[in-house]
Amino acid sequence: MPDPPADDANVAFESQVKPLFRERDRSSMLFAFDLWSYDDVRQNSQSIMARLRSATMPCDGPWDSDQVEVFQRWIDGGMAP
Repeated sequence: MPDPPADDANVAFESQVKPLFRERDRSSMLFAFDLWSYDDVRQNSQSIMARLRSATMPCDGPWDSDQVEVFQRWIDGGMAP
């Protein structure tokens, strides 16, 4: 996992969000959308966040709270590419 961005920094998909998704996560979700695709993750951000918060994603165990927070900050910050 990449280092979390500073509290006042913008979160970008390519540098902070995409690296959170492992190859295994991507492979298991390709039937629905591509977790390495900015457009797919942006379009499905609310359902992804709901699954992350309910600990039903990823399939092999929940993210830690820092990872979930980075994803939430990306959404709240306007979902920069």
